[in-house]
Amino acid sequence: MMSLNSNLVPKQLSKHIVLALVVLIIGVPLNFYLFTTWQSLTKNESQPQSSVALITVANQEDDHDHAAGQNVGLAAAENNDSNAQETAVGHAKKHSDPNYVCPMHPEIITDDPEATCPICGMDLVVFESNGDADIVELTPTVINSLGVRTAKVKRSNIYRRISSVGYITYDEKNIRSVSLRTEGWIEKLAVKSEGTRVKQGDLLFEVYAPKLVNAQEEYVQALELDSGDGLLISASRSRLRALGVSLAQIEALHESKKVEQLIRIFATQDGVITDLNIREGDFIPPSKPVVNLVDLSSVWLLADIFESQVDWLKVGQNAEAQLAFMPDRLWEGTVEYIYPSLDPKTRSVKARLRFDNPDELLKPNMYANVTIYAAPKRKVLTIPREAVIRTGSQARVIVAQGDGRFKPAIIHAGVETSTKVEVIGGVEEGQEVVVSSQFLIDSESSMRAALMRMVGN
Repeated sequence: MMSLNSNLVPKQLSKHIVLALVVLIIGVPLNFYLFTTWQSLTKNESQPQSSVALITVANQEDDHDHAAGQNVGLAAAENNDSNAQETAVGHAKKHSDPNYVCPMHPEIITDDPEATCPICGMDLVVFESNGDADIVELTPTVINSLGVRTAKVKRSNIYRRISSVGYITYDEKNIRSVSLRTEGWIEKLAVKSEGTRVKQGDLLFEVYAPKLVNAQEEYVQALELDSGDGLLISASRSRLRALGVSLAQIEALHESKKVEQLIRIFATQDGVITDLNIREGDFIPPSKPVVNLVDLSSVWLLADIFESQVDWLKVGQNAEAQLAFMPDRLWEGTVEYIYPSLDPKTRSVKARLRFDNPDELLKPNMYANVTIYAAPKRKVLTIPREAVIRTGSQARVIVAQGDGRFKPAIIHAGVETSTKVEVIGGVEEGQEVVVSSQFLIDSESSMRAALMRMVGN
């Protein structure tokens, strides 16, 4: 009996060993193949039931292992389904707005959410649009930090003011030219140089002229041959006056009856010698001016007025002048004349302004800043001048729309003063425009509009 059992035991062990070897040889490769197939199927988002079936087939030899495998397969399938669902949500979320921009370099735009800025390496952020490309939204904190101030668009009177530059020149009404009415020789000069100041009646020069000597002789003869009617005396006296002899000299000749070889020429007004074209001994023909006298008690100021402002200009308007040598003083004058032609090079019209100059501080050829006050425009839309943003081709303002929203608006500007600008179009009465930090808001608006065009929104 013992020998029989001892014979049976080795046989049973051999049978089990053979069976185990068969399972190892066939089952391990089969399980590896099925596991690889399951991974491939789950990666390709196949139905999770296939994995369950494959795991069940691999473990069909053992009920306990079969149940365990089924549970593992279901758990894996559920986990795969959850991952697939999260991937779809994330995908939809990421592609709801496919535009991403670098916060530091707004020119870097892409639709790849995983990309980084190639310049600074920062993560890209979603570019959000508020529906209007040029509207800028600011929080109260940012508004307070920037110091944003606004002013209302309102109607008021605006006084048109013409600002220009000009130069001082002589008042031509106060220029007197002294010349001879007959040919002669300058024998004596009382004034030696230009710029000499003279008074009315001061001696300028003495001249020898044969015709003046003859006219004196005729007058003396007429006095001696007077027949009582005075016709000859009157004719001789008139000839002396026509030749430029003064009444005082004629009266002296009448009293002395002595002919003078040299005739004295006197200043006819107060003034300054501006042109002295003679020297002692010069022969002077009647056509040559001898000396010019200018009275500087009043002067002209010639100012260039732009073509667009000519219609504002009227004779009689008040004007002010300011000169560099006395910046704290203003000279008051009036528009005396507007020249009829336009300068084709400067596209401006010259206006002649007259200024009193009793102390003669205003010198000819001095430059001056000129302000002419034209008639006001009443009840027009105006905004502060500081609110206007000027570019090469247009003017615009930043309009406050409330709730921290700001939007640029192109305006058509009219008359301007030192503090206000007339608005012909672009904004309406009662709106508020930004008068400080508007350039920052405008640049932000321009950048946002450019980004919107780049991303195609």
